[in-house]
Amino acid sequence: MSSLNDRVARFWDEASGEFDAEPDHGLRDPAVREAWARRLRAWLPAVPADVLDLGCGTGSLALLAIEAGHRVVGVDLSPRMVELARAKLGPAATVLVGAAGDPPVGERRFDAVLVRHVLWTLPAPTKVLARWADLLRPGGRLVLVEGRWAGAEDARPYVEGLEGLPWPGGVSAAVLAAAVAPLTRRHRVERLDDPALWGRPIADERYALIAEVSGARPAPPPPAAGR
Repeated sequence: MSSLNDRVARFWDEASGEFDAEPDHGLRDPAVREAWARRLRAWLPAVPADVLDLGCGTGSLALLAIEAGHRVVGVDLSPRMVELARAKLGPAATVLVGAAGDPPVGERRFDAVLVRHVLWTLPAPTKVLARWADLLRPGGRLVLVEGRWAGAEDARPYVEGLEGLPWPGGVSAAVLAAAVAPLTRRHRVERLDDPALWGRPIADERYALIAEVSGARPAPPPPAAGR
């Protein structure tokens, strides 16, 4: 029987072919692309910084970070997503196959950890947040782009074995801020209701939470696997 990680990776492998068709995934529309580029310039530290993009998908946000002058490592559980990201980014970035919840970066630390729409897929998101905070250098930033989707109360597991996910329909800004607060010295929430970011008007809650850590903490135990 395949492991949960195998099933999750297979789901995203199968989604990879059409992934960039979504305006906010492929960033093919110049207006959408510029909207995200402008936000990243505001969220990420001063150039050049070491940025870890977790659940990087096909690498569209990583590419914007590279173009802004940052050094980027991307991680995704899906080998096919990683293949597409490597083709998109070329030698300008390192892209690794691995779980976003416990990325295969060894003792390396970063100036920013960038994660978009991944927390809802994880069985133990609060443990994962602690792991991500530990990957930051003192003064480093967590940049979490998240949301609480319309119809979240009816969300169903997208892969067998993920029944009972804590945040299956996304996570509200208030809940995520409460989870992040003990790990960071300050944070802010920026609403992302501008249709230019998504290529269409939206009706659900979407936001970025930007948090700064004060210093190194002991590494937490490895979290449950996830995308």
